[in-house]
Amino acid sequence: MNDNDRSITGFTMLAHGVFHTYELSIPLFIVIWLDVFDVSAFVLGIVVSIGYGLIGVGALPSGVLADQYGSRRLIVAAVVGMGGGFFLLALAPNVYTLGLAIVVWGAAASIYHPAGLSLISRGAEERGTVFAYHGVGGNIGTAFGPLLAAFLLIFLDWRFVIVALAVPAIAVVILGSAIEFDETAATATDGGERQDADTEDENTDEGFDLRGIVADSRLLFTTGFTLAFVIVMLYGTYYRGLLTFMPDMIANLPQFGTYTVMGQSAEPAQYIYTGLLMVGILGQYAGGRVTDHVRTEYALLATLTSLAVLAILFLPAASVGVVAFLAVCAVLGFCLYATAPIYQVVIAEYAAEDVHGLSYGYTYLGMFGVGAGGAALAGALLTYFSAPVLLGALGAIALLAAGLVVVVLLRL
Repeated sequence: MNDNDRSITGFTMLAHGVFHTYELSIPLFIVIWLDVFDVSAFVLGIVVSIGYGLIGVGALPSGVLADQYGSRRLIVAAVVGMGGGFFLLALAPNVYTLGLAIVVWGAAASIYHPAGLSLISRGAEERGTVFAYHGVGGNIGTAFGPLLAAFLLIFLDWRFVIVALAVPAIAVVILGSAIEFDETAATATDGGERQDADTEDENTDEGFDLRGIVADSRLLFTTGFTLAFVIVMLYGTYYRGLLTFMPDMIANLPQFGTYTVMGQSAEPAQYIYTGLLMVGILGQYAGGRVTDHVRTEYALLATLTSLAVLAILFLPAASVGVVAFLAVCAVLGFCLYATAPIYQVVIAEYAAEDVHGLSYGYTYLGMFGVGAGGAALAGALLTYFSAPVLLGALGAIALLAAGLVVVVLLRL
């Protein structure tokens, strides 16, 4: 990579890591918030789902903003907003303020992916390599951010832990302001014809082309893409519904009660949850590799079916023994994250090349926006029914998604 690519790589890896650190640390605090704010899982599930949902809702307009104002300032704004929103969580005196802080975080978080991916696509000459490192940065945040939070919770009050997690945002902003790079280096060197076309677009495009987006959307939502989009929404609902209250569900199992370390209370559930996320790194890598060797629909069918079975086995495995339960958690983490790169390839295969950007905007809307309803669903089922009912419902959702994959295969 050249110097510009390396600068973009470092900048986006840091920001991507911060995004996933915050996203996946929130479930660790839910167990605490349920007691501190004396609210039901149903109420807290709705509060959290609003913040998570904004990540998807804001994806399309954030992409437009990235085209109009550039990526650097948007990424810096996203990191400032995420860090600020997270810091506000530490000051929350009640669930209403908590909800406001999560909304601030979610709105800011919605900016990152469209801006970050746009920066790489327009500024990096070795895009594939930079995208790979960008994913690594996200995986580091996914695995080690919640692990750090779980470790700090042994020794510190949850409010101090949240403040500590807000500090990396400050570091990213400082580094982001200091790192020099050309946002359009790749497009500027693609040749005169490309530059002329870009210049013509800049002269003729006066802003948000709603009519063009509507026309492209009609073209995009053919039968194949529509089914793929619904599959992603169902997977997003499963993903968010499972992870949001997973530490709480594990903590309620008698085998994983609180124990003492150096005079401090520790929760095994937190480490099982973070361990599942760490195994997910391997799953994400494997899912990406398998698409080069296996038809993507078959790979997606396999992972979704596995997720349905694993949801049903989750609690019964705990009654068999600790080893069996940890094994199910490991396989669940692997399959949960292996599904992501597979569905991303499926989306690309069912969308025309000239609307790939729009297709992924809708994908984020379905995955993070509609899928955020999984948190509210999980909270409602845990409040008014039980964990087995929730896991059964999530298994049914994954099975429905797998059934739609079969429909796609039969239509080809």
